[in-house]
Amino acid sequence: MTGGPGPNRGDDFSLARLALFSLGAAVAALAVATVVIVVLEPSPGVGLAIGLAGVVTAIAAMGVVSKRMTRKAFGDPEDGSRS
Repeated sequence: MTGGPGPNRGDDFSLARLALFSLGAAVAALAVATVVIVVLEPSPGVGLAIGLAGVVTAIAAMGVVSKRMTRKAFGDPEDGSRS
């Protein structure tokens, strides 16, 4: 998985590292949602809404982390650095 010449060759890209970092971001988001539920002790409906918001935030965090890591390793395809 190496790219062309230049600073963004992809030599430092690791799929395992990508998985660990993206899952770590998701776990952090879910931990925050859990702490909010435990601290606030909301009604069941509000607790469910907070939990669902935590899941959505976890998915978004995984997407942001994986996109940033792959763009850092391989470059942004929108700026023409890779073809």
